[in-house]
Amino acid sequence: MTLEMTLMDIIREWEGRKLPTAIEREKDPTNLIDWRIFKAIPIVGFRRTGKTFLLFNTVKKLGKENTLYIDFEDERIPRKTETLTKLSDTIKEVYGRKKIVLLLDEIQNIPNWSRWVRRMLDSFNYQIILTGSSSRLSSKEIPTELRGRCICQELYPLSLSEFLRFKNERLEELTDSLKLNLLREYVTFGGLPEIVLSEEERKYLLIDEYFRTFLVRDIFERYGIRNKELLRELIRILLNSTYTTISKMFNSLKSIGHKVGKETIANYFYYLENSMFVNFVEVISPKIKYSLKAERKVMLVDNFFIRRFSTKFSENFGRLMENCVFTQLKNMASENPLIEIFYWKDYQQNEVDFVVKEGLDMKKLIQVTYSSGRDEIERREIKGLIKAGEELKCKDLLVITWDYEDEQTVDERKIRFIPLWKWLTVQKAVGAARAIHKTGDDQ
Repeated sequence: MTLEMTLMDIIREWEGRKLPTAIEREKDPTNLIDWRIFKAIPIVGFRRTGKTFLLFNTVKKLGKENTLYIDFEDERIPRKTETLTKLSDTIKEVYGRKKIVLLLDEIQNIPNWSRWVRRMLDSFNYQIILTGSSSRLSSKEIPTELRGRCICQELYPLSLSEFLRFKNERLEELTDSLKLNLLREYVTFGGLPEIVLSEEERKYLLIDEYFRTFLVRDIFERYGIRNKELLRELIRILLNSTYTTISKMFNSLKSIGHKVGKETIANYFYYLENSMFVNFVEVISPKIKYSLKAERKVMLVDNFFIRRFSTKFSENFGRLMENCVFTQLKNMASENPLIEIFYWKDYQQNEVDFVVKEGLDMKKLIQVTYSSGRDEIERREIKGLIKAGEELKCKDLLVITWDYEDEQTVDERKIRFIPLWKWLTVQKAVGAARAIHKTGDDQ
């Protein structure tokens, strides 16, 4: 069978294919489709966050007759540039001049894919949404590869609202106790879709497999890592750390017998962040050198990695709550390029977990605490908020708690206390700036 015939068969199969069941996500790449502007829409994210199923959701919204889905991991598709040349001819033969949306799954498997995408965009007949594995390309590299002709969409694990949808639960129908029970499950086991839908025993099997595949494909193979044991130890230390620096990691690895340079550690940090497995949150400071040298907070892509591989999980449920909050903030920031996330600390070690900055404005200061009452919230948490509010000139002070809600004035500053479940469900991945302004105001 010729390549042309194979591609024609794949397109005809798509036309007659029944779509798999895909639960709707908050992220909607169709919002970015504009037939006056031709830019690719890459969907990037950590492994198993649901990128392919997001494409199927897109088909449901646009209609199958207006879309063409191609899976470039199909073993019938040769991984060579000629495949793309023949594909464009076959698409024109089938669809003529009809405007359609091409959904390209794992197109990075094909050499010179980015040139082909740009050429297809230049024909003004196609909008292109594509996905790819972080083992080949990251969200930081795709704009360069496409010469800026793209609007990247980052896909994160499920939000709490999406988690409830996957569980077929409606928030307004839940009792307080069931609400907290589901929240605890979400905080403990995270939001990777397949894990959410699995029984508890299977959850552990899946997370172990995800972690192995991530290490081998996204890190070891992609970056040609030779000292695999060293990198495993570095990740283990990160999973058990709230803060880190290159020097701190250097000393930790040296203390257990590893000989490694600081440049290598810096590279490993970059690889892990580039793969979207970890985020390093900088301290906010007017002194750039201080920000670069200060400790950075360690945040993971999903809570279950902390739960599964950190030896300190049982000691600090609050860290899991904090990681949940960060993931939601990061999701919001992915929709608004003006939003940046920092933490704050002064020389007296007063600290604020998160500073949400939009452009030049400090929009919100957030503390996260595993507390169920005002008496359980430590004075230093409040003191840190007040001091940071004064220094950063920010009036929106928020404490996210387990299930305590109130509003108080402390030292002439209004502080709102909001339960984690309520804060997470108020936030929206789409319309991030609006959500940040309104958080808590309409409670």
